[in-house]
Amino acid sequence: MGRNIGPQCRLCRAEGMRLFLKGERCRGAKCPITRKKAAPGKGLRTRTRKQSDYAMQLREKQRLKRMYGMLEAQFHLFFERASKAKGVTGESLIQALERRIDNVVYRMHFAPSRKAARQLVLHGHVRLNGRKASVPSQLVKANDVVSVSERSTKLTTVMESLKEYSRSGIVPWLEVDPDKMTGIVKAIPRRNEVTDLADIREQLIVELYSK
Repeated sequence: MGRNIGPQCRLCRAEGMRLFLKGERCRGAKCPITRKKAAPGKGLRTRTRKQSDYAMQLREKQRLKRMYGMLEAQFHLFFERASKAKGVTGESLIQALERRIDNVVYRMHFAPSRKAARQLVLHGHVRLNGRKASVPSQLVKANDVVSVSERSTKLTTVMESLKEYSRSGIVPWLEVDPDKMTGIVKAIPRRNEVTDLADIREQLIVELYSK
């Protein structure tokens, strides 16, 4: 499986927004977006040009793809599945991305970032309905139980990440017992419940792939 191993903060600078790729660092003063660092590249652009429709669509796709740490082929596969599902294609895409088990592990605060959550899944530290889940792209369903395996409950990464649960709580479609390191998927997320993607215009992505 391919993965992006380049500088993470560079991606946030390129998109001009927080992609929350490095956990706690993204919320602190060291975040390049907080420090208003310019986008990567040689020199400063003295002229600004109006973006074409294609450029805006491409940027929106890149932002969403990078937020979830996916490469193009896998992201396109998720879009194809969303386009065949019932309902609005853009909303179906967001729902599918949110239902990835690595994203659910991140949302439950078992990991500080989606990248860290992916590593937990790949290394066998996560259980889905009592069975080992080792495929990060696996989709959860309503009433599924996601937990940290018993042998992994003492991992520093998990224990430190769970501190965020007491600070920021949990998204409405999930429920977590931090003491048992177990969570339940109460329902499939609605689009308006994914508040940290409020600035994402998924319709532009639909238009891009529909060409």
